[in-house]
Amino acid sequence: MSPYQCFIVDDEPIAIDILSTYLGRLQEFSVRQTFTHPIQAFEALQRQPIDLLFLDIQMPELTGLDLLKSLRQRPEVILTTAYREFALDGFDLDVVDYLLKPVPFDRFLLAIDKFHARTTAAAPMAPTPIQPEPASLIVRTDRKNLKLLLSDILYLESLKDYVRIVTPNGKILTKETLAHFEQTLPAAQFLRVHRSFLVAKDKITARSADGLEIGKTLIPVGRFYKLAVEKALPGF
Repeated sequence: MSPYQCFIVDDEPIAIDILSTYLGRLQEFSVRQTFTHPIQAFEALQRQPIDLLFLDIQMPELTGLDLLKSLRQRPEVILTTAYREFALDGFDLDVVDYLLKPVPFDRFLLAIDKFHARTTAAAPMAPTPIQPEPASLIVRTDRKNLKLLLSDILYLESLKDYVRIVTPNGKILTKETLAHFEQTLPAAQFLRVHRSFLVAKDKITARSADGLEIGKTLIPVGRFYKLAVEKALPGF
């Protein structure tokens, strides 16, 4: 994140030095320019957008409050002055804070904390990304229905009237047909390689003349499915 850009406007050089020293202790702030004359500050503010303006109130020719009122686009402002009675006028202009000279460092930090609170509240909240729910299917067993993540399936094997679904955590037996799962499961992820086997493409670890390997299990490739396997697994 780029540091916050600051102007300091004060007709007393010692007051500018104190605020510059304070800001120099904070890495997230950078003093872009300082001014002892309000007219010069006004002209610079027309040319350069900044984040935070430290502005003295009592200055010759143009007071800090008059300077503030003349700005069409105002940065966040912290007023500095030796006169407590000007505080109310400053808050009417919606400034961040009002610092009474001589400014102690702890009071300066409190004003910085108020600036942070305002800028954080004004910043638009980034929308929380909605995480898509992992793809799954419901598998019917003798006792209950199971929700099974597609990413957990290694392969499916047809056993006459049943299908065995093999996962890293075990095997599930369901009274369905392999044709049903071939139609249900996404073709981009699953491949029929045999009249009795449907495999998850990303779980295939090796391919040989004998068939496909998923871990330590060898899955045969039927002769009627070889061409489909060649097209689905080019170069494997």
